[in-house]
Amino acid sequence: MTTKHEQILAYIEKLPVGDKISVRKIAKDLTVSEGTAYRAIKEAETRRIVSTIERVGTIRIELKKKEHFERLTFAEVVNIVDGQVLGGKAGLYKTLNKFVIGAMQVEDMMRYVGPSNLLIVGNRLQVHEHGLLAGAAVLVTGGFDVSEKITKLADDLELPVISTSYDTFTVATMINRAIDDQLIKKDVLLIEDIYIPLRDTFFLQTNDHVKRYRELNQLTTHGGFPVVDAANKLVGIVTARDVIGKESDELVEKVMTKNPIAITLKTSVASASHRMIWEGIDLLPVVRDNNNLEGVISRQDVLKALQAASRQPQNGETIDDIVKQQIKLISTEEFIFEFVVTPQMTNHYGAMSYGAFSILLTETGSQTLKIRKRGESVVENMTIYFTKPIQLESILRVNTKVLEMSRKVAKMDLEVFNEKQLVGKAMITYQLLER
Repeated sequence: MTTKHEQILAYIEKLPVGDKISVRKIAKDLTVSEGTAYRAIKEAETRRIVSTIERVGTIRIELKKKEHFERLTFAEVVNIVDGQVLGGKAGLYKTLNKFVIGAMQVEDMMRYVGPSNLLIVGNRLQVHEHGLLAGAAVLVTGGFDVSEKITKLADDLELPVISTSYDTFTVATMINRAIDDQLIKKDVLLIEDIYIPLRDTFFLQTNDHVKRYRELNQLTTHGGFPVVDAANKLVGIVTARDVIGKESDELVEKVMTKNPIAITLKTSVASASHRMIWEGIDLLPVVRDNNNLEGVISRQDVLKALQAASRQPQNGETIDDIVKQQIKLISTEEFIFEFVVTPQMTNHYGAMSYGAFSILLTETGSQTLKIRKRGESVVENMTIYFTKPIQLESILRVNTKVLEMSRKVAKMDLEVFNEKQLVGKAMITYQLLER
């Protein structure tokens, strides 16, 4: 039986794109409390099927596919620029494919404006009309208003006209930053990208017998199966360790491990891999927030995903990416790396930031382990017990040395030199991710 929370989410998903949603209306239509309706709307916002805009309300939007993550809806633009919607509210769910800054004569400008564009312009009334007729939404900078004629035209064409108090340059910078943030998010692998859905895997129910486990075990390689109750709630997990010496007619409910570790669809793959290594498990159930089982993820799936991700080009750059780009291996025999400190890695005083320095240490250690064919790894702990200020444009040399290594753990000593002067020393322990 589905919960009220699930019923509300299903109701929202069936609403037409562009419909306005309110806590009070959902509570009345579905006969639920306003608190329950509010929580469901917040989850729908997390799933990116609705968007809440100040002074407008919450509207149903189109779920963006992963490959088009770099595109923004006009509703998101309103939130980014702290804007006010003057007209065309029915089109807020639409997606823009590029923005155009209106700094030319009208005739020249219109050559660059087309459907699904966002025209960024000041109080040029003639340009507003031409932009809307060309199929573009209009973002008016400087806090200016528009005429009633433009407001009506925007409503008729369902193309938003937005006003913001920021200037054109600031607005363009803010939107560019938002797109870059979206690209970075796109590159972050989440469990929802790689998990095995319930329909494609096996699971057990509390009233199944150990015999059923042994039958399923012949069909998979991971040797573990989540256990659900009659409402599809995760209640346990059964592995080979649980059924050793058990009779075939014994109930799964009696032998399963209760309250198993589980992850959600929004958990990062990196976090899942660390959990698997730390807990020493090969299979994790994937659940919704209400603990309904959605599927599973195995250690092999995580390992393949991490290996594939490391070979993919980055679209949006994080500080990690910037640091990694500067690391060059100069000796495979002694595991020596060279590194140049760039402006993005410095603090306000022109010295290398502690964050960038930490990334340099962990990444050179990780690369050393890969060269030694130990595959993927995650940091368990790091101790920096000596450091000196490192100036901008310094050329550093990092010496890595493996002190101890077993099948699951590697302990490393790292020394950082600026010319011949020692400027940093650390010890890092890595957990090794094996198949």
